[in-house]
Amino acid sequence: MHRISRIVIVGGGTAGWMAAAAFARYAGHSCQIALIESEEIGTVGVGEATIPQIRLFNAGLGIDEDAFMRATQGTFKLGIEFADWLRPGSRYIHTFGTIGRPLGLVPFHHYWLRHSQTGHGKGLWHYSANALAAAENRFGRPKEKAGAPSGVGYAFHFDAGHYANFLRKYAEREGVSRTEGRVVDVGLNSQNGLIEFVTLADGSRIDGDLFIDCSGFAGMLIEDALKSGYDDWSHWLPCDRAYAVPSASTAPLKPYTRATAHEAGWQWRIPLQHRTGNGRVYASSFIDDDAALASLLSNLDGDRLAEPRQLRFVTGKRRQIWKKNCVALGLASGFLEPLESTSIHLVQSSIARLLAFFPTTGFDPADIAAFNAQMDFEFAAIRDFIILHYRLNARQGSEFWKYCREMPIPETLQNKIKLFTANARITRFNNELFDDPSWLQVMWGQGLRPTGYHPLADGLSPEELSAYMADSHRHAAKVAGDMPSHEEYIAAHCQAGAFA
Repeated sequence: MHRISRIVIVGGGTAGWMAAAAFARYAGHSCQIALIESEEIGTVGVGEATIPQIRLFNAGLGIDEDAFMRATQGTFKLGIEFADWLRPGSRYIHTFGTIGRPLGLVPFHHYWLRHSQTGHGKGLWHYSANALAAAENRFGRPKEKAGAPSGVGYAFHFDAGHYANFLRKYAEREGVSRTEGRVVDVGLNSQNGLIEFVTLADGSRIDGDLFIDCSGFAGMLIEDALKSGYDDWSHWLPCDRAYAVPSASTAPLKPYTRATAHEAGWQWRIPLQHRTGNGRVYASSFIDDDAALASLLSNLDGDRLAEPRQLRFVTGKRRQIWKKNCVALGLASGFLEPLESTSIHLVQSSIARLLAFFPTTGFDPADIAAFNAQMDFEFAAIRDFIILHYRLNARQGSEFWKYCREMPIPETLQNKIKLFTANARITRFNNELFDDPSWLQVMWGQGLRPTGYHPLADGLSPEELSAYMADSHRHAAKVAGDMPSHEEYIAAHCQAGAFA
């Protein structure tokens, strides 16, 4: 066996150029990295909202955050607001920050539940700096202090096409070669089934040791050539289509994504510096294309800036995201609808795991099995979290929402709901992506109420409990109140130029 010396990435877009930039940064000293993309194919490019882990990816590449924001027309994101999901008129936010201040071994929300029984408690999000700031359209990077961390977490909204271009420039500076062309054939070794080369439409051939499939839903390498198979999860997540359209920006510039429930699906709103991204996700078995499109266009906050584009998908994942000497990234690896902005994160986590299990040309089956097991777990854990939003609904008069409310759900999700319903316990396994505050906010926001709380939360006297809760609220309010408006912060730090 030998060291990998040639990495071939098939497909560009966000996934392809994230991979190219990361491999150039961490493996470029020993590998030639080639990326093939075709302008005639294009990219989906609808993923414009992220979660906080993207900051780690950018920091690992040494990217200046303000420069990145200017280049991508970015805005800051404190969380996701869910409108009408429990029932029409309901509203809550899933923030990225913490809820309350930590105390001992018992999570904050157990003390909050106990305090709420006194009749003097405030709502859950009164103890979140992120939620208080979002409600007033404020943002500021957290200022951490010893003994009193801010509790603020944040991510970004950005133009996915601009981000891909930004990373392309980075990768090419680091030595990645780009070839314009369309892959028409995949050459397999007749003895071991490994991919040896890809052939382009012009007849040219590109050889490699390790191939990264970023060809989108087509899965040209991982599926067409290697027959990985696909686990279809549409019985749990029945939405299978989306329309996307940009609209003019409106004031104020909100520091959060909005997801609004509608008939047979939902609509996203993502504010950028130069426009607003909108999309309507829906289940075609419950509503037709024309009705879904009409719903989207009638619920835009600003003037439409382009023609709507339709995206068709089947929720699920490849059975083997890494097979032979090919690893699938992005849409080639699977698709979970963008309800919790996890698409770009799954690209990031796949890249990180591949670097952790970086192979030799022997492609040890144990490495591949461990990688796939970890990715299987992460996909399934995110799947469960997304199903939770649909399952816990009380929307009446809709066959779609009735189906979601009554459908059988994975046992892993059933157990989480049972644990919270009994004594407000939230469990997290194997470093799954969403932590306790995320599950707490969505469960509570979707109307799930526990019958009890952790017995050790009774360890405080009533006076101590009241003081603790008051201090937690004061801290969150002070952190949020010290932030400027979202527009002011961007203007001062990362305003994009007119032609960025």
